[in-house]
Amino acid sequence: MSIKYRLATEVDAVNIADLELQYMNDELSSSADTMSGQCFSKVQISELIKQGWIMLAELNTDTASAGVSVKSIIGYVIAGPWSWFQAWGIYAQVLRKLSDVEMGFSRVTSQNSCQYGPIWIHPSHRGQGIFEQLVKGIQRKAAMKYSFMVTFIAEDNAISFAAHTKKSAMEVVDYFSFQQRDYYLLVMKN
Repeated sequence: MSIKYRLATEVDAVNIADLELQYMNDELSSSADTMSGQCFSKVQISELIKQGWIMLAELNTDTASAGVSVKSIIGYVIAGPWSWFQAWGIYAQVLRKLSDVEMGFSRVTSQNSCQYGPIWIHPSHRGQGIFEQLVKGIQRKAAMKYSFMVTFIAEDNAISFAAHTKKSAMEVVDYFSFQQRDYYLLVMKN
């Protein structure tokens, strides 16, 4: 078994959309069970593949006796331009918050930053360094066009918060509420 990291292509859209639907509530704690996570459709995933980027972690399992190689997506991270995300209320809220965010001597704007996330890793493969590799991969791609990646994490999502603040270079720059839920706003310099 080996893990390969690569950018998604159009042929991956159906599988990613299925994973989004199947695991969209992974991030919600049991105390938030009346909420529903966000889920991108196959059409939206296809648009993101074209306009933004989706980095995959793909498990390659060789079945020696049958001479067959089976590949399955075990993780992905989505990033893309604000122009694509801004139609949704929570992303519009994040864009409004950006006017107050400075990193070093730079102001973070919709022109020099992109939306990062969600990120998902199959439960049986968590804690194996996949998170870090996905973040590094998408950061390299985003750095070609943007100085910063911006994301938000629900206050009650302690696991994601710990991963982003301890295993990546994301910094908490603000805090906001949206539809009766509280979020940390994080930025990473590329």
